[in-house]
Amino acid sequence: MSEYKNLSIQGLWKNNPALVQLLGLCPLLAVTGTVVNGLGLGLATTLVLLGSNITVSLVRNFVPNEIRIPIFVMVIAAFVTVVELIMHAYTFELYQALGIFIPLIVTNCAIIGRAEAYASKNPVQFAAFDGLAMGIGFTLILVVLGAMRELLGLGTLFSGAELLLGDWASTLKIQVFTTDANFLLAILPPGAFLGMGLLIAAKNIIDNVMAKRAAQTSKKVVQRARVTGTDL
Repeated sequence: MSEYKNLSIQGLWKNNPALVQLLGLCPLLAVTGTVVNGLGLGLATTLVLLGSNITVSLVRNFVPNEIRIPIFVMVIAAFVTVVELIMHAYTFELYQALGIFIPLIVTNCAIIGRAEAYASKNPVQFAAFDGLAMGIGFTLILVVLGAMRELLGLGTLFSGAELLLGDWASTLKIQVFTTDANFLLAILPPGAFLGMGLLIAAKNIIDNVMAKRAAQTSKKVVQRARVTGTDL
C-alpha cells in the first residue's frame, strides 16, 4: 500500500505533470477556456496514459533497449487513435471543439515520460496506478484552470456540459453572474498563462506553509525528547 500511496501523492501533488513538471502545457493552455473542454481533454489524456502504461509494462521485457522509444510512441499513438475514434463517434461536437489537440496527445511529454521513467521498469499493477494518478492530477489542473477562465470570462460554470455528457447535462450549467462585456483576457491565451502562474504560485505557497509546519513539529518532538532524557 505504501507504493500506491506514494504514486497518488506524486501524481496528484508532488510530481504533478502540469504544476511541477510543466509538461503538456500547449493543450493545457489552449483548450481550457471552459470546464468541459478541460475535463474532456483530461479524460482523453488519462485513458491514453492508463492504456499506454499498462501496455508498456506488459511488453517491457520483450522490447530491445535500442528501439524502446519508437515502440513506446507507437503504443501511445495506437491508444490516441482509439480515444479519438471514440470521441468522434460519441462526443463529436466536443471532438470538434478540442480539434487538433486530441491527436497531439501523442506528443505529450508527460505520457512518453511516464512510459520511459516508470512503466518500463515496474509491474503492470503499479504502472497502471501510476498512469491513473498522473492522469487524474493532469485532469484536475485542466478543470481548475478551465473553471477560473470560464468564470472570469463568461460568468458561468459547466457551460456546454451536454457536449461531453449528453443532452441531460445542459441543466448543469451554472450562471454565476451576467455582464454586458466579457472579460476577454481570461478567455484568450494570455489569460491561460496568468491563470497557470497563479496556480503554480498557490502550490508553492502551500508547500512552503506545510514545510514550515513540519519543521516546527519536528523541532517540538526533538525538544521534548531532550527534556525527557535530562530528567532521567
